[in-house]
Amino acid sequence: MRYIFVILCIALLTISCSETVARRPVTQKSGSYVKTKTITRNIERVAQEEKALKKVIESDSINDYQSSASGFWYTYVQKDTLSKPTPQVGDLVLFNYDIAAINGKVLVSQEEIGNTVTQIDQSNQDLISGIREGLKLMKEGETVTFLFPSHKAYGYYGVENRVPSNTPVRSTVTLLEIKNQSND
Repeated sequence: MRYIFVILCIALLTISCSETVARRPVTQKSGSYVKTKTITRNIERVAQEEKALKKVIESDSINDYQSSASGFWYTYVQKDTLSKPTPQVGDLVLFNYDIAAINGKVLVSQEEIGNTVTQIDQSNQDLISGIREGLKLMKEGETVTFLFPSHKAYGYYGVENRVPSNTPVRSTVTLLEIKNQSND
């Protein structure tokens, strides 16, 4: 009797110490159809926006636009001729800017925004990624007009009652001052 009790205890311990096995769902949906459709739609949107921006560039015979590695275009309104440095990581910059539709209609004026201070390469959710990246190309005293596709501007969300969603924008930025943080 004693042996039977010992064998039952060992068997019970062996069974109770086994790993729990995750239960799998009865049906699985991969979502690949939705992902494929979203990717295709976004690729088409970016191509349409780039086509519209290139059309604006071609129609502007006065300015010479350059393409950035970040996926936007820019032209100098006022260029530095004294070879001042560009802002470096951590520098504070004082600048002003406006936001307009690519046809030039002002959506948010420079007067409404006022002067803005930001730190280079620091997260600033209030500032669109295109301007954050564009500031790195500028020197103190320069004014640059940028053409941003919507994914470098306000993207899918836009700005309520100001900038519609998925809208490419034009922004004229003046870099007023660079305060070097590494020397202070």
